[in-house]
Amino acid sequence: MKLAERMSGLSAESAFEVLVRARALEAQGRSVIHLEIGEPDFPTPPHIVEAAKRALDDGWTHYGPPLGLYELREAVAETVSASRAISVAPENVSIVPGAKPIVFFSMMALLEAGDEVIYPSPGFPIYESMIRYLGATPVPVPLIESRAFSFDLDILRDKLSDRTKMLVLNSPENPTGGVIPESDMRAIAEMVRDRDLMVLSDEIYSRIYYEDPPLSIASYPGMLEKTILLDGFSKSYAMTGWRMGYGVMPLWLTEAVGRLTVNSNSCTASFTQRAGIAALRGPQDAVNRMTAEFHRRRDAFCRGLNRIQGFRCVFPGGAFYAFPNVEGTGIRSKELAAFLLEEAGVACVNGGTFGEHGDGHIRFSYANSLENLMEAVARIEKAAVRWSAVGTPA
Repeated sequence: MKLAERMSGLSAESAFEVLVRARALEAQGRSVIHLEIGEPDFPTPPHIVEAAKRALDDGWTHYGPPLGLYELREAVAETVSASRAISVAPENVSIVPGAKPIVFFSMMALLEAGDEVIYPSPGFPIYESMIRYLGATPVPVPLIESRAFSFDLDILRDKLSDRTKMLVLNSPENPTGGVIPESDMRAIAEMVRDRDLMVLSDEIYSRIYYEDPPLSIASYPGMLEKTILLDGFSKSYAMTGWRMGYGVMPLWLTEAVGRLTVNSNSCTASFTQRAGIAALRGPQDAVNRMTAEFHRRRDAFCRGLNRIQGFRCVFPGGAFYAFPNVEGTGIRSKELAAFLLEEAGVACVNGGTFGEHGDGHIRFSYANSLENLMEAVARIEKAAVRWSAVGTPA
């Protein structure tokens, strides 16, 4: 037996591959500062944990509805309606184990072989992976560093065609931390409003921003029925291991996602959904404190990176990633990322793994303590002395 040919289109996430190498170095007694994984380094807020414990004691350990517990769908609808200034019903909500299934299920439900999908580059690798897996055509549009990693709207307009069936937006964005400004979002809505396509709006970092709040394209006139809004609990509530996300979409697509859920994972764990209700309807202080701390780290870490010879780092508007341009070092970003891990003990990710337009950059997650972030800067500065002297990290 051999794997089906379509499996060749699926890729992995490089951050997890870096994590494996970093753990191997630690097993050898090496000190490694982990800035590779996109995961909040905060505990899940206690009231959410307590809600899960109560749910287990109360017997929420059995199958639930494929689209999620109705009370959680209500809470999501209330939250999304209030935060995006739109009108969403519980029937428009799909609860899934993690946010990735919304990418997977919506593309499975909508794309045919040969359809084109426009997505940001650099961008979350799973977008391109799923597009290729389904036999659709990936159409990357570069994010422009000089525009704080937003689209060049002229390039985006030129890439739209009669074959475009989906546009993927991600704001705040992984890996750049870029936030699409209001003028750009309005222009994008005007570009696609009358086209026969759907927008997959990945808003998983919607609560983690530092200046102007990110906007959802679903809030613009005529866009709600054309938008699949993806969000979840992993980033905002430090619940990555709980595996719970949601999609908000037109009813006809919600029903299709329900069928895909039945045929794959049946449902999302019931007791985690009870915790999700507590997250959305309970106090939000922990989210606000976490974001404030990320803001503090962003400022200090990006200032530190900008002191390093050959580094140029735009201050991200959201999420918890720094994405410095390292072309000034004269070293390929892939080689530099490997060197920083092996020789400096700083685990990071080559920007090229997020798409061709990420080459020349490195992604650092500043979801680590301020002390460790400053130590990472010191280690990189020390390493920079070596490569500036000889012109290569080797």
